[in-house]
Amino acid sequence: MNYEPVIGLEVHIQLLTKSKIFCTCSTQFGAEQNTQVCPVCLGMPGVLPVLNEKVVEYAIKLALATNCKINHHSVFARKNYFYPDLPKGYQISQFEEPFCENGYISILQEDIDKKIGLTRIHFEEDAGKSMHSEHYVGSDETLVDVNRCGVPLLEIVSEPDIRSPQEAYSYLVKLRQIVRYLGICDGNMEEGSLRCDANISVRPAGETRLGVKTELKNMNSFKSVEKALEYEINRQISTLKDNEEIVQQTLLWDADRNVAEPMRSKEDSHDYRYFPDPDLVPVIVDDEWIDRVKAEMPELAGEKIKRFVNNYGLPEYDAQVLTEDIAVADYFEAAAAGVKDKKTASNWVMGEVLRVVKESSGGVKKLNVTPAFLADIINMIEEDMINTKIAKNVFEKCLQTGKNPRDIVKQEGMQQISDDSEIETLIEKVIQESPNEVLAFKAGKTKILGFFVGQIMKATQGKANPKTVNQILMKKLNEYRG
Repeated sequence: MNYEPVIGLEVHIQLLTKSKIFCTCSTQFGAEQNTQVCPVCLGMPGVLPVLNEKVVEYAIKLALATNCKINHHSVFARKNYFYPDLPKGYQISQFEEPFCENGYISILQEDIDKKIGLTRIHFEEDAGKSMHSEHYVGSDETLVDVNRCGVPLLEIVSEPDIRSPQEAYSYLVKLRQIVRYLGICDGNMEEGSLRCDANISVRPAGETRLGVKTELKNMNSFKSVEKALEYEINRQISTLKDNEEIVQQTLLWDADRNVAEPMRSKEDSHDYRYFPDPDLVPVIVDDEWIDRVKAEMPELAGEKIKRFVNNYGLPEYDAQVLTEDIAVADYFEAAAAGVKDKKTASNWVMGEVLRVVKESSGGVKKLNVTPAFLADIINMIEEDMINTKIAKNVFEKCLQTGKNPRDIVKQEGMQQISDDSEIETLIEKVIQESPNEVLAFKAGKTKILGFFVGQIMKATQGKANPKTVNQILMKKLNEYRG
């Protein structure tokens, strides 16, 4: 029997606000443990939370970007559970009346657009962080850092429309791209600012009813999500083929061992005993507020692709590659502003720049080769000051030192030799020293031309103008042919 997986993802994104969702404590990542807290985010008796207006604005942006229906009236609820990293014993979230619903995100699968439905997006506050004993030599206890308590989250709950781990990967990549373009979340899974839980079941192909689902947690990269889903799909199918039942439970993914192990029986909504939060008023969003945010929406990736094709004359493939990451798109635009040939700028960014970015962890913003420096390198080629081979050498030296490319060329004597008489003298010398190769050329072996070019480039340390070399070389060798 063939089975198909049914996958739904619950993604939490930390918002890039300066303060927490219900108080003025800082949200800065990496601060000393337990220093960014106050009676409000710790839930002390007698305190009153106040909603951060910026959180609502960011939620409107995400709702608009994901085609959601924004509810003009939504309500906060208390989600009750007891973990060491939850000082209040409950989490402020939303349940029956979420902020927005019924949206979708389009992903490209095998050149076909597929819409992944969104059930809802709602507000939530983050919990603290448990630090287990393996992080602390000599400790057999779990320590708790509550700095993260009250950091604003948006939870994006998808419909069970995903049918493979690869689709799940594509969905997460697209969602991260959206939140980065909006400027509301940095999408860093390693730091926990984007976290994903997966609900998964399998069913016989053609069946419409859903099977018993399990939940996967503790996945800290998109590749981990993909691997964990593959593992769980195979485990569930094997279980059913052995005529055993799937148990509804929560599983923790162990990336070191590539296995998922049971954590607890999976909760249903009634296990959390939701009830409306008595300390928070409903969130009222009117059309005027939505229209104001809509007018301030940034250009998203799809719009940027069209503009790159129409305004810069780039192939659609180039535009798609350059817009995958907004930082790369911004880098390209800044470099392209300083050169005539936008396609050449695209080639350099897709080639040398992205190669370096992939090899390092700093990202394009931290490159020593700024967009202005890259434009200088491209312009020096256009000016016949350097050739492409030397340009790549200049790029590497600029990358290592952060020096201005034009200064590097001048200080290291890397200017291209374009003087016809100087190149002609070098060619005549190489021809005189290579009689056998000249005879081979006269006999019709034109591929020997590469030998002569190589000798000339070697003699000039790669600084001879290749176009000039080829023109004069062909003229001289054809004279030998008679």
